[in-house]
Amino acid sequence: MNLSRSEQRVLHVLAQGGLIRHQRVPGTTRISDIDCFTRDGYRLGDCTMQVFEKLRRKRLIRSEAGGPYRISRQGREAVRPQPDNR
Repeated sequence: MNLSRSEQRVLHVLAQGGLIRHQRVPGTTRISDIDCFTRDGYRLGDCTMQVFEKLRRKRLIRSEAGGPYRISRQGREAVRPQPDNR
């Protein structure tokens, strides 16, 4: 699967235990804002709304019961190995 550099970077963070917190527009199911955090609590600047939507559309990330978005099984299979998480 072809993934952009920023999509790969976000997936690596999620594969290492990170998460994407989202906020919804009040009264709707539409997502208005997202923040991607590493497992150490740092915020990742590469995670934009466009990258988030692409990853969600490709089903590489998912949310359970309204919780934060995490990497899915398909996302783990799609992410390329890097020296820091081999």
